[in-house]
Amino acid sequence: MQIFKNAQFDFLRWRWHAIAVSLAVILAGVAVTFARGGLPLGIDFSGGTIVIVQFGEPVTSGRVREALESLPGEKVVQQYGPVDQNEILIRLPMTGPEQGTSLEEGAKAVVAALQAAQLPMFTVIGQELVGPVIGRELQQRGMNAFIFAMAGILVYVGVRFRFSFATGAVVAVAHDILITLSFLLFFGYELSLNVIAAMLTITGYSVNDTIVIFDRVRENLRLMRRDRLDQLVNASINQTLARTIITSGTTLFAVLALYLFGGEALRGFAFTMVVGIITGTYSTVFIAAPIALLISERRTARRVQAAAAPAQARPKRPGRKARAS
Repeated sequence: MQIFKNAQFDFLRWRWHAIAVSLAVILAGVAVTFARGGLPLGIDFSGGTIVIVQFGEPVTSGRVREALESLPGEKVVQQYGPVDQNEILIRLPMTGPEQGTSLEEGAKAVVAALQAAQLPMFTVIGQELVGPVIGRELQQRGMNAFIFAMAGILVYVGVRFRFSFATGAVVAVAHDILITLSFLLFFGYELSLNVIAAMLTITGYSVNDTIVIFDRVRENLRLMRRDRLDQLVNASINQTLARTIITSGTTLFAVLALYLFGGEALRGFAFTMVVGIITGTYSTVFIAAPIALLISERRTARRVQAAAAPAQARPKRPGRKARAS
């Protein structure tokens, strides 16, 4: 299917505008992180108790929160799933040592507090318990997985293409992760194992899209030798534009369906994928390619200056004096 015929959009014209927008979003995410005292970690990393209860009658989150006021620590109470299902998610922090059956005490305390508050009849339909030791281990493993993925991308792209291309690809991946984290903060999602898995998936997706454009740039380096490098890169982006839109669009539709109909358990994963696919496509065009172009141009300029320096520094030979007749 042919979407564009002889596309000639000047994408590089808007590179600095795009970089400025990305920096603004990232800085806003950093500000929100500091305002909230750090990234909001899910129960997978921070440890604690999650209890999901289903009431026989509609109950507001405020009434449930009032019923749990006697429990220690900062509690999270929110609607879970469709509103007509009357499901409430309750999260309690880890307050004691991880020993024996102490992890179950939080769930039992939630049930006792709800019963004492004389709320409508309810049933515990879900329960998740994670200790702080396991949470720290999962957090370390998630960080290691991301670091190894970034290092592998840098080596692979650097060997297959150029160092400037590898730098552009890694900067684009880091950009995608930071933008995605910012939107997770803006919309109140927590950092969980599902979110980490989505980010690693985004990393591979973004690099794959970037490599397609870089591969076309490498081909055009042989075919368009007389053109400037910025014209060559812009032409390569236009030549792969239809493929980028088709691939990103079909993937986005699938992830949107997962977000809308996949249920609450997959909501964080699906939201991360939606933001990651959009920002991954955007960063391939406006971040990876311009960064690679900028580094290549600077390296070329340094080589030209280095080549010109010896000629300028070479001393001039003195002219011969005329013989006296």
